[in-house]
Amino acid sequence: MYLPGSQIILSRVVEAPAEEALQPAGVDLSVGEIEELVEPGFLGVESRRLPKGRRLEPSGGRYRLEPGAYRVRFREIVSIPIWSVGFCYPRSSLLRMGATLNCAVWDPGYRGRGAALLVVYNGNGITIEKGARIAQLVLARLEALPRSSYEGAYQGEGIT
Repeated sequence: MYLPGSQIILSRVVEAPAEEALQPAGVDLSVGEIEELVEPGFLGVESRRLPKGRRLEPSGGRYRLEPGAYRVRFREIVSIPIWSVGFCYPRSSLLRMGATLNCAVWDPGYRGRGAALLVVYNGNGITIEKGARIAQLVLARLEALPRSSYEGAYQGEGIT
């Protein structure tokens, strides 16, 4: 069962979202910062090495993005309740501009500023304002509580 945005807010999943972020089936997430990936990454059986990123600085509050892959960190702090799992989807306006987001599942118990892969396919590039709503967080209620909650490497990431 997916939860309406109003229940997500009441459950305090997203800290202090903007009023316009509340959606019938979720809560919008906005751009906090964007990085250009500057080296290869490694994903092995027992280890991983994330590629370093170069933080882009917006000009006049806007990011001008050429075609390619970028790491975006959302502005909002998210806390996924133990009784649910989070899914992140691109907003349709982003898709209609020729760009998309790829997001992973957010496990029960995750807390932090989530990140996603922003891919610009539009050959002319796109421009995104810092703080623009680009994703929608959707929660699904689990039928049973999990044995444990998320305690992985990304717990608390981006919280300062």
